[in-house]
Amino acid sequence: MTTIDEIKTTINDYKTGQKTIEQTILTAIVQARATCDLEGKESSNCLEAWEIVEELQAEKELQKQAKHRKTDLDIYCEMYPEALECLIYDV
Repeated sequence: MTTIDEIKTTINDYKTGQKTIEQTILTAIVQARATCDLEGKESSNCLEAWEIVEELQAEKELQKQAKHRKTDLDIYCEMYPEALECLIYDV
């Protein structure tokens, strides 16, 4: 199995929930370095491996931003915490 195939296997592990995004990125970096060492820094596989790493890092950033987005209701409740829509009742 080539290192590009190993990177794709790592991505599949992430998609199936076997690895976190952080684990996937670290593994992809190690495999990208190995690809470049084996095939040379100017090879197409080396470039592809680093592009995959960049895409994974961008995905991680998107996930991070998605967690911090506030809904209109969140913003409204920050402004008017006593509004009926914002009250939380214990049952």
